[in-house]
Amino acid sequence: MGYADWKDQVSEFKKMDVRGVAGNFLQGLKQQAAALPVGSGIEVVQTFEPIPLYEVMDLLGYQHHTEKAAENEYHAYFYRTEKKGSLEEIPERPAVITNYPMIDEKLGTLAVEFWDLTWNSKNRYLDYNVRLLLSLSNAVGAGRKRQAVRELLKAYANGLDSRALDDVFQQFAWNMGIGYFSSEIAPSPLFQAYKIVKQMEKQGKSRAEINRALKEKFSGGNPGGKGDGC
Repeated sequence: MGYADWKDQVSEFKKMDVRGVAGNFLQGLKQQAAALPVGSGIEVVQTFEPIPLYEVMDLLGYQHHTEKAAENEYHAYFYRTEKKGSLEEIPERPAVITNYPMIDEKLGTLAVEFWDLTWNSKNRYLDYNVRLLLSLSNAVGAGRKRQAVRELLKAYANGLDSRALDDVFQQFAWNMGIGYFSSEIAPSPLFQAYKIVKQMEKQGKSRAEINRALKEKFSGGNPGGKGDGC
C-alpha cells in the first residue's frame, strides 16, 4: 500500500497546523496518533519539512506523504495502515527545532536538515547509541544537564545495555574527579535517571516499564517534570 491508495482520504484527516507553535507539540501529536484507528490519518502543516516526525509515525504504523504547498509551507499526511508500537517505544525528538522558524523560517529548515544529517545520514559510522553517549558526555562537559538526561533516555529506549552507562559514569568520576562527581554529578537529574534504570532492573522490571517510569519522571529530559520545548 502506498500514497496512491489513500490519497483520496486526506481531506478527511485531522489537521494540525503547528506553524509558529511555541513549545513541544510532539507529545500531543504522538498521543493522538497512537489513539487513531487503522484507516484514518493526520495532516501536519509546518514551515519546514517535518523530517523528525517520519520515524515516530512509522513506528506507530503510519505511512507518510509530504507536499510543499508554498515557500515555508509543508503539508505532511500520515495514514495509519496498521496498529503497532506504543508511546513508551517512541524515541524522543528535538522539540527545540520548532522554535527556530520563530526566529527565521529558513533557519528552521536548516536546523532540521542539519539534525537529519547528524543523526540519520547513512554516512555516519558510529552506532546510534554510541553517538548518543558522546552527546551525553559533551552535554555534561558543557553544563547542559537537561540535554544529557534526554540523551540517556533516548539511548536506553533504543536498547542500550545499562552496563554501558556504568562505564560512562565511571569515566566521569575518573576524568572529572571524585569531588566534582560527588558534588555535581551524583545529585543531578542525570544520575537520578541512571539510578532509576539500575534499581528497576534489579527489581526485575521490563524495559518498557523502566522507559515509562523515566518519561513520567523527566518528561523528555526536563528535570522539572514537564516538557518545555528545549
